[in-house]
Order: sequence, then structure tokens, then C-alpha cells
Amino acid sequence: MSGNISFDALKSQVSEGTVDTVLVCLVDMQGRLAGKRFHAQNFIDHSWEETHCCNYLLATDLEMATPEGYASSSWETGYGDYVMKPDMDTLRTVPWLEGTVMVLCDVLDHHTHKEVSHSPRAVLKKQITRLADLGFAAKMATELEFFLFEKSFDEIRKEGFRDLEPISGYNEDYHILQTTKEEHVMRPLRNHLFAAGLPIENSKGEAETGQEELNIRYDVAMNCADFHTIAKHATKEVAWQQGHAASFLPKWHHDKVGSSSHVHQSLWNMDGSSAFYDADDDLAMSDTMKHYLAGLIKYAPDYTYFLAPYINSYKRFSKGTFAPTKTVWSVDNRTAGFRLCGANTKGVRVECRIGGSDLNPYLALAVQLAAGIQGLEEKLELQAPTKGDVYEQSGVSEIPRSLRAATETLRNSKFLRAALGDDVVDHYTRAAEWEQEEFDRVVTDYEVARGFERA
Repeated sequence: MSGNISFDALKSQVSEGTVDTVLVCLVDMQGRLAGKRFHAQNFIDHSWEETHCCNYLLATDLEMATPEGYASSSWETGYGDYVMKPDMDTLRTVPWLEGTVMVLCDVLDHHTHKEVSHSPRAVLKKQITRLADLGFAAKMATELEFFLFEKSFDEIRKEGFRDLEPISGYNEDYHILQTTKEEHVMRPLRNHLFAAGLPIENSKGEAETGQEELNIRYDVAMNCADFHTIAKHATKEVAWQQGHAASFLPKWHHDKVGSSSHVHQSLWNMDGSSAFYDADDDLAMSDTMKHYLAGLIKYAPDYTYFLAPYINSYKRFSKGTFAPTKTVWSVDNRTAGFRLCGANTKGVRVECRIGGSDLNPYLALAVQLAAGIQGLEEKLELQAPTKGDVYEQSGVSEIPRSLRAATETLRNSKFLRAALGDDVVDHYTRAAEWEQEEFDRVVTDYEVARGFERA
């Protein structure tokens, strides 16, 4: 990934006193930034080469609990260290924080200095390498959808996450007047991210009250994942600075539309030409694209967990909400799991509409690349596109409808075990199991209200 500041430039800025803090970050299993704040002088003198962290950072849940059952780290093994190895090509300014720059790290085994196989960046790197061995590079883009709320994170938490009020009172899809009222959050977000070197395209109101979408330009797969992670982090921080909460929970209310993270993707030859484009095809789809898309579709149930990793993720999949329920493809049809975009143009590509706003982009991109590669290797035949309202169609493959179902497809996926490795699949299967176990032991407000008197 290309950052927007060199190491030499950082040294100059530290000497001049304009930079005093370096965020040294890894990406955790949930797609969040974790790490340390270094005094900038110490970083350039010593820690730019490596620093250390507890290995439980890649074996926790959203609450930072340390579940049992992971092979990589446990109480029995004593929770040792990982090496955080700064990728100096990712060094960039953090314009929304005074005097601060950021660098992303690869995560290495403390003893062997090999990359930790289940770390999100390593999972994606492996699939990028596999694709390169076939003579291709992937370009991808993710859409970030989220909700802005009137109150701050702290206020909402202290009030028990009840009586939530979005920042707007009506559906603001493409609405210029309402989004003008939100520019105190969205304008600095766009500008800060652009100044940090992210190729920001636009923001817009999305199809619900208080819902936003942020779009970042197409780029190579690793850049796409890095951009997504930084932008999601910045969204929460900039909203917090303005006294608001920004939530990437896929379905915060059963009456509201959910938040997704659609993934656009295409393959490119090493000479820079599109491997998806064929001018002689009715839709300009090459055989390479057809095989790739067929792989995405065939193996979608296997990798759904990585697009929908929590209990709440599956509340999105409901008819009439623009969230898909079927793993079929169609031409420019937003009711299908996969949408052909840019038909009959050199920009022809596929949009996967399954993923929710809570996905980890590195893992989500990696498994889609793996499925596409499988389609190429098997030379899978692409069935004809589906037409009409896909929600109403029967006899077609469906997306797993619960975390429990997605966990089983993940556990039993021979394809993913071959593509990612048994250790990686077992690691994330345990993460999925833990999310289910934690939910199963909790008595919800819904159960109490429904049965307290009437049961």
C-alpha cells in the first residue's frame, strides 16, 4: 500500500516539531486498529523496525474477552508475544489528530519471525500471491455504510443503548438538503481522509434515516482493505469529535434498513489490461470473468461467515431491504447476491452485495479472491443471469440465514481449508462458535418483554 509520507519526511517533521506521535497499528480479527502510541522520536530511533504485543490480540472477541479453544494462544501457553513489524509503505499522516502519523504492521511469530497465518493482512496476502501466480492482479472497492446518531458514544452507552435517535428524521438516500445538515461530520471526514492519502470519491445519504455511505476509489486488493480499515476508524473518531456516534452495526433496529459493505471487484492482466473485458461477448464478459464469478457464486455459502461474522449480521438478510437472500447473479439488479456492473464497457465488474458493514475487509476480500481463483482453476460454467425480483424466486441457492448455519459451512468447507489452511479455518471457526455461545447464554429484552406476563 502506498502511504502519503516517507520515512525521511517523517524524520524532518519530527525534527521540526510538527509531528510528535506515531500510531503503530495492527488489524485485529474484527477489522479494528489495535496497537500503541509512540513518541515520534523513539519511533524513528528504534521502533520503526519492530515492536511487540500480546498474542491474544488475534484471539479475542468484540469485548476483548479471551475465549478458550484457540490453538494459537491460551492461558495454558501463557499468552506470549507477537512481533508487530511496521510496513513503512503504509506510513501516512492522520490529519484529524494533531501532530500524528500512522503506520500499519504485519504480525510475525515472536520465535520464527514468519507471518502469523491467521492475521488478517497475512490471509489476504496469501490470496493475492496465488492470484499473481495465475498472472492476475485484483482491483477492488468497498462501500462503507453506517448510521450517524444525534448523541455521542458515551451518552448512548450510559443510557443503555435505548431510545436511539438517528441524526436525521427521514430517508435521506441521495438527499442533498438533509446531508447538508450532516456536513459538520462528513466534510471533515472526506477531507481528512483525502489528506491522509486515501482516494476518496464521495459521500451520500443512504436509504434510511441517518444512514451514510462513503465511497473510495478502486485500487489493488491490499490497498482497498487498508483504505477501508482506516476510513472506518476515522469515521468513528471524526463523529466522536463532533459529539455524535457512528455505528457500523448492520441492523440496529428491526424496522430500519441495514448497513452493508458491497465489494466491487475485477481482475487485471499484468500488462494493465482488464482480464474481465471481452468486446465480443454480449455483456463484454470474458471467459475469465465468467469462471471467476461462477466461483464466487458456488462457494458463497462456504465464505458467508467472513461477510457476516456476528449474530446481528444475519438480521440484514430480509426481502425488500436491498440486502440479498439468494446467491445468484443478475445484470444491474440490486435484488441479487451478485450484480454485474458496467456491462458492455471496459469497466465491467462484479459487485458482491452479501457483506455487511461489520465485515473485516481483509478477510472478506481474501475469501472472495479464493472463491474466484477456485472458479478459474475448475473452469466453472456460469449459469445464465437471473431476472426480475430475486427475492421471490425459488429453487436457487440461498445465503446461510444464521451465524450457526454459516459456522457449519465454514467448518466443513474443503475449499476454504485448501485455500486458507486448516489452521486459519479452525481459528475463525472458533471465533464464530464463541459469538454464538455468548449470545446463547444471554436473556434478551425481547424475551423478557414477550413472555414476562404472557408465557
